[in-house]
Amino acid sequence: MAPMPPGITLYLILFSCLLGAEASVGSRALLGCEDKCGNVSIPYPFGMDSRCYLSRAFLITCNKSASRPQPLLGGGNLEVTNITLEGQVEVMTRIAMDCYDASGSRVSWNSSRLRAAMYTISNNRNKFTAVGCDTYATVRAKRKGSDNEYVTGCISYCNKGDTKGFNNSCSGIGCCQIPIPSGLKNITVSVTSYNNHTHIMDFNPCSYAFIADETKFTFNSRSFDELRKIKYLPMVLDWAIGNETCKVAEGKSGYACKQNSNCLDPDNRSGYICKCKDGYNGNPYHPNGCQDIDECKSSSSNNCVYKTNCVNTPGNYTCSCPKGFHGDGRKDGTRCTQNEVKVIEISIAISSCALVVIVGSSWLFFINKKRKLLNMKRKFFKKNGGLLLHQELHERQVSTETVKIFTAEELKTATKNYDESHIIGRGGFGTVYKGILKKGTEVAIKKSRVVDQSQIKQFINEVIILSQINHRNVVRLLGCCLETEVPLLVYEFVSNGTLSDHIHCENGDSSISWEIRIRIATESAQVLSYLHSAASTPIIHRDVKPANILLDDNYTAKVSDFGASRLVPMDQTQLSTMVQGTLGYLDPEYLCTTQLTEKSDVYSFGVVLVELLTGKTAHSFAGPEEERNLANHFNKSLRNNRLFRILDEKVAKEGAVEQIKEVAKLAKRCLSVKGEERPSMKEVAQELEDLRRLTCQHPWAEVTLNIEETQFLLGQTSGVSTYVSN
Repeated sequence: MAPMPPGITLYLILFSCLLGAEASVGSRALLGCEDKCGNVSIPYPFGMDSRCYLSRAFLITCNKSASRPQPLLGGGNLEVTNITLEGQVEVMTRIAMDCYDASGSRVSWNSSRLRAAMYTISNNRNKFTAVGCDTYATVRAKRKGSDNEYVTGCISYCNKGDTKGFNNSCSGIGCCQIPIPSGLKNITVSVTSYNNHTHIMDFNPCSYAFIADETKFTFNSRSFDELRKIKYLPMVLDWAIGNETCKVAEGKSGYACKQNSNCLDPDNRSGYICKCKDGYNGNPYHPNGCQDIDECKSSSSNNCVYKTNCVNTPGNYTCSCPKGFHGDGRKDGTRCTQNEVKVIEISIAISSCALVVIVGSSWLFFINKKRKLLNMKRKFFKKNGGLLLHQELHERQVSTETVKIFTAEELKTATKNYDESHIIGRGGFGTVYKGILKKGTEVAIKKSRVVDQSQIKQFINEVIILSQINHRNVVRLLGCCLETEVPLLVYEFVSNGTLSDHIHCENGDSSISWEIRIRIATESAQVLSYLHSAASTPIIHRDVKPANILLDDNYTAKVSDFGASRLVPMDQTQLSTMVQGTLGYLDPEYLCTTQLTEKSDVYSFGVVLVELLTGKTAHSFAGPEEERNLANHFNKSLRNNRLFRILDEKVAKEGAVEQIKEVAKLAKRCLSVKGEERPSMKEVAQELEDLRRLTCQHPWAEVTLNIEETQFLLGQTSGVSTYVSN
């Protein structure tokens, strides 16, 4: 299946469905023949078996063994994406590619060929394009009516610093583009490099070349990566009937133009095409020919002054005047007039005209206002990453039905125009509002700040990540809205705030028990274990903290905020990324090396465990210097046998000593400086689950604590210790 080319907009796809429904009426197949393969209409003279096409040159093979039905040109492998009766076929063609590794050795290369005898390459729809910063590309072809080979090409070169100048312009820096002449057939596109990309390997290891519909590709700095992923782009081919002119073909029995149609000799191809005459529509190749348009049925299709006096005629219409009037009744001709007109009739006519002007002006004002609003929504849709979202969903084979697209009006109504009383949270990337949809469903609406393009990618990233997660302890994404100035995400509403709200209370009196804390830790660990080990593509959360763990009325954990998360390819264990996260939770190894691994989430979760134990924040500017970083303060307290001095009061009162010690040991392992010494999240989740299960089956002995810790706590055994009350 060929991927969707870059640059195409989601709303055009939706509109094309409507246009396709309209076109199918006039572009029908022969009686008893299938008229569609997948979502592509197959109009006569094309067809999918010998009864249904004009000649074998118009055979379309419908491959139904693929994941979706694919129409293929003839019996070949060119996928057809559109057929028009104006003489054009759109097909998906392979991109020629030339790629190298860091040593300058070629790792992959392919050319692109097209062999389709009855078709020529559309020279007014396609252009030849080469993309890359060390690129030399050529196209070879035969021209119509000549045995000589046609060869042309272009060169594209740039350095790393030139990428800042990419502005959707294909002018020779990173991208070159040339028009193609008429009559090209049997093309071969090749691409190579001069220096094996050795000087630009870090951002452009490949060169690309292709002939494609110029409206379906726009060059930018992302094209280097996108072209390697999509592999195919649409090309427009011109087709015609036979290889004779209209004058020669009209006198023969196989003449294809049926009744009420004209024959045309088009440029750029041999043969002829047919077109319905003015006043007719339909399929000019169909045995029934083109059908008369009844202009009188639609007031916009005729210019009669009196619409009830419109008379349809074959291919045209006439206008007449009411009884007692004379003239031809057309707006552009002599209007209907009366020899004797009363003053009252003139007054009525003037009043009617004035009313029409007022109503018409109001109508035009509202239509113009509505058009501006629609254009603005389209602009916001593109700006807020709609194209990127659609492309990512397509590449990852995620159905667009998985993510509901809300309208701006729905969410505005749900939040009472984003009234401040509906605000339930603020964060680094925006504000969260509580909303109530029409059916009474409570939702949480995340409204991003006015952001740059890097944060748009983060917003789209969160949509993609959440669309692939199915876990009861992950906050569920219901949909998004892209037609507002800033993008919006719509989640299920989680009613009881964040874990941070409950363990970092202003008055220091936490509302959640030790038993609930252990359960929340276990549920959160199971989510991270699922992301790392059970998701279809492993996911690193990258911002694990209490503020991103929501709680419902039963204190069930719901992990949220996947804006910084990253998908990890199955063949990789680490990613090199720009460091991102929250102060106090950042993995020190990731901070130093920029190598993101699953163990980075383990470190952040270790900090969350310490917060559950101590009730303290991960980073604080208050207090002594050595206590400002909680992870360091915790580890130092363990080394000095002072764990129970820093415990939260509720934990110290309610928790069993041995259970607290085991959780502290686990937190210490999670906070190891070296990632390889930390446990996996699967191991962390299992240990916490075992602690909970053991507590239920064999309650820990109730033991009170002395402020002096045992010598063996989380360290070396030094004998038996006794705990007495303070």
